[in-house]
Amino acid sequence: MSGRLDQNVILITGSTGIAAETAKLAAREGALLFVASRTEEHCRELAGEIRAAGGRCEFLAADLADSGSAGRVLERCLETFGRLDALYNVAGVSGRRWGDGPLHECSEEGWNATMDTNAKSMFLMCRAALNHFLKQPVGASGLRGSILNMASVLAWSPQPRFFATHAYAASKGAIIAMSKAMASYYAPHKIRVNVIAPALVLTPMSRRAQADPELTAFMRNKQPLTGGIIDAGEVARVSVFLLSNDARAVTGDVITVDAGWSVTG
Repeated sequence: MSGRLDQNVILITGSTGIAAETAKLAAREGALLFVASRTEEHCRELAGEIRAAGGRCEFLAADLADSGSAGRVLERCLETFGRLDALYNVAGVSGRRWGDGPLHECSEEGWNATMDTNAKSMFLMCRAALNHFLKQPVGASGLRGSILNMASVLAWSPQPRFFATHAYAASKGAIIAMSKAMASYYAPHKIRVNVIAPALVLTPMSRRAQADPELTAFMRNKQPLTGGIIDAGEVARVSVFLLSNDARAVTGDVITVDAGWSVTG
């Protein structure tokens, strides 16, 4: 199996939705995949699907908000493949179940759970990857490595009627600010850092939205390019480009995949 990611080692956090679709597409493009997420069953299922299609995928189940997990994940990836070319931080949650909502109603538990899972886990994974990239020789692409972080259009384009989850928005805004600062600092070290910011996508995390007829009717107008909720494969295709050497001159960008969300009323 060969393609534009031929033999590139990509570490993806998350094992369903956008993470899974990106992993499968990257494998078809020739990448060597390492997947880390909280649920071992999901990791095993994704790895099995990629292997059955002729790709290479290894995994480790871990709570990425735990301070020791990032080091263990990176170590296992390096033991398996010997290097790391790109890190894609996808894993995240909606904090509604813990009490995220409008700020005056948001519980402290909702705030902490959302920020830990979405922002702290990304900080820990980026820190581990950067410490490795800084010691890794420059590759044939002229780069040491690349990081792609998952944000959301809600970081700057709020929707108060259906998506008043303020801890979630804050976590995604923090990811954008951190990523831009990283991109500036690490560009001279030949390390790229970018952000992808989707709107509402068909994933397990959006099942509540998918089951709400009023919301899905609203989304047909809010995301007119896709006539509703975006398929995860649409985000995966942009992700693979940003992870590949085709994007070797791109850093510090926030790429929006929102089907028109941010430019509609």
